Amino acid sequence: MSHTLGIRQAQKQKTRQAFLDAALALLEEQSLSSLGLREVTRAVGVAPTAFYRHFRSTADLGVALVDEALGSLHPMVRTTVSTTGDSFERIVGAVELIDRHVEAFPAHVRFIARERHGGVQPVREAIRDQLARFAQEVKAELAKDPQAAGWSDDDLLMLAHLYVDQMLITASLFLETLEASPEERARVMRLATRQLRLISIGRAHWQD
Repeated sequence: MSHTLGIRQAQKQKTRQAFLDAALALLEEQSLSSLGLREVTRAVGVAPTAFYRHFRSTADLGVALVDEALGSLHPMVRTTVSTTGDSFERIVGAVELIDRHVEAFPAHVRFIARERHGGVQPVREAIRDQLARFAQEVKAELAKDPQAAGWSDDDLLMLAHLYVDQMLITASLFLETLEASPEERARVMRLATRQLRLISIGRAHWQD
């Protein structure tokens, strides 16, 4: 019996993932607010009623996509603001890490960039909540740095949000240049590095 339940659970998870993958592909060309339930089920090859075994609505599907797109990024975000090693080397490493993530998951990055200010409220809120979690995690990493001595919690959180916002800006820059020339991509990488350096320099002199 348990073996049968395991097979059913695996099949259910496979179908759920098929919905997520189909929706993500369809959202390459449109926003979530215009995505139809029948459009998704047709892409998966199932009846519309099957959708409701996995999601309450397309908004619920969108929230699941947010979890998929951002949930795995927490280790990367912490690495980006690691306090170990040379400051400039850390920044270059962080920019390269973001670049590799965009190359690996462009559809996820595009989805977040579009829906962060999109027309589906539960999805906007899910993105906002995930970014708030990122900021808290970045704040915890920043607080480990001796340079943070004397900083208030509010100032550390403000700095954390600056880093998180800049990571999103950097990801969007790389997304726009995926098909660009090597020279243009190198220019964008230099720009992203300088922008993060500017935040770091301001951080070093904030309490002067």
